[in-house]
Amino acid sequence: MKVRKNLEAVFLAAAFVAVPASFAAEKVQDLHAAKAAAIAAAAAETNVPVVVVTGHRLSAAEKLAQN
Repeated sequence: MKVRKNLEAVFLAAAFVAVPASFAAEKVQDLHAAKAAAIAAAAAETNVPVVVVTGHRLSAAEKLAQN
């Protein structure tokens, strides 16, 4: 009979710890998702500089002349 009462106490203690922890974890995930969305929105607004490099390819004779 004592074992059953002790297991019940352990279960209740675990429940008292687990239930608020699950709500806290859910809130943290919501905050993290909101932060990620804000970062993505800020990144979408920035203009990324684009560098275009133009030139001609060297022929085999020009390559040999450089060495």
